[in-house]
Amino acid sequence: MVEPLRIALAGLGTVGGGVVRLLDTNRDLIERRAGRAIEIVAVSARDRTKDRGIDLSRFDWTDDTSALAHHPRADVVVELIGGSDGPALTLARATLSAGKAFVTANKAMLAHHGLELAQAAEASGVALKFEAAVAGGVPVVKGLREGAAANAIDRVYGILNGTCNFTLSKMEAENRDFAEVLAEAQALGFAEADPSFDIDGIDAAHKLSILASLAFGTQPAFGDVAITGIRHVLGADIAEAAALGYRVRLVGVAEAGASGLFQRVHPHLVPIDHPLAHTTGSLNAVVADGNFVGRLFFQGRGAGDGPTASAVVADLIDIARGEYGAPYAMPAAALTRPATADAGDRRSRAYLRFAVVDKVGVLAEIAAAMRDAGVSIESLIQRGASPDGHVLVAIVTHEGPERCVAAALEKLRGSQSLAGEPMWMHILA
Repeated sequence: MVEPLRIALAGLGTVGGGVVRLLDTNRDLIERRAGRAIEIVAVSARDRTKDRGIDLSRFDWTDDTSALAHHPRADVVVELIGGSDGPALTLARATLSAGKAFVTANKAMLAHHGLELAQAAEASGVALKFEAAVAGGVPVVKGLREGAAANAIDRVYGILNGTCNFTLSKMEAENRDFAEVLAEAQALGFAEADPSFDIDGIDAAHKLSILASLAFGTQPAFGDVAITGIRHVLGADIAEAAALGYRVRLVGVAEAGASGLFQRVHPHLVPIDHPLAHTTGSLNAVVADGNFVGRLFFQGRGAGDGPTASAVVADLIDIARGEYGAPYAMPAAALTRPATADAGDRRSRAYLRFAVVDKVGVLAEIAAAMRDAGVSIESLIQRGASPDGHVLVAIVTHEGPERCVAAALEKLRGSQSLAGEPMWMHILA
């Protein structure tokens, strides 16, 4: 008889509770697919007395999370406590050093310490799995690491944060402003009480750095991701985008080229006929372009107890089957450290929005800055004065070097004609 795969579980929040319930509900199916039973033997969380709606009396409890790495009956440790450092990283290092497999949903830790952990897993000959770290229950990590392993990936990009996507698509559907919709997202549990990591693009950037490593065989390089969030997107931007045939989405883009690795999380105007334009609500979606397989499109629920627990248990099934593989699709020693590509060299079209003082000469001043910087204007739209007396001016540029747009905006910096910072959104090609 094959021995069960025994799990020590750190973290009993939304996802941790979901893992316990999933293993209980689908126990027989999971055993048949894994070829052996998968059972939890030990748990750890901050509050032993909290009622989580599940029976925890059958598991060993330890208040010291790091002790799970040395639990005598555990074969695998699952970490669901979060944080790039602290207890999560301590547990990861201890588990891999002890020669036990490690499963995590912790994108922040992987973005900052993924190379180190991959090296430790390989040195100990154990699995490091993290399907749940990117796009929740969407099997994009496995898709890139295994399904597309024979392909050279040209570009990987997508919608990687459900809070931002819920907010933007709600603003779009109901013609509402950012602050109002964000408050609703918080009330519904789609956004944290402090949503900064989500709406400022940090969460999406963590995930993008993991995807880039899988797609291009590079060391995770979160520090090289250029990040702009959505807190300054106006309802007027979304309405203008719709009139032009686009939808606004926060998109993470990674591309490897001769000049190095380009990584950026930024609000984009997405053409209405692109699949990402139809990814709404809290869904996530990832697109990868392979040189033989063509375009791959992954979409699904990117967060929540069910989808994330599903991804965690899928990793456990792989381990139960003995399917390990290199964490980042190739040995850690083969992962390269490319130069950071200069965004100024990229050629793209841009949407630029200015709030300006309603006076003669403002449009001429903006147009002159664009001309002097070498930016070709495709269209310029001026709307009527708002209640605060400012006028919104939107410009769509022809394709050209991004450094020219940056130079034009720099020329306008400090102008008495502008009220606040301009909004620059890229147009997804």
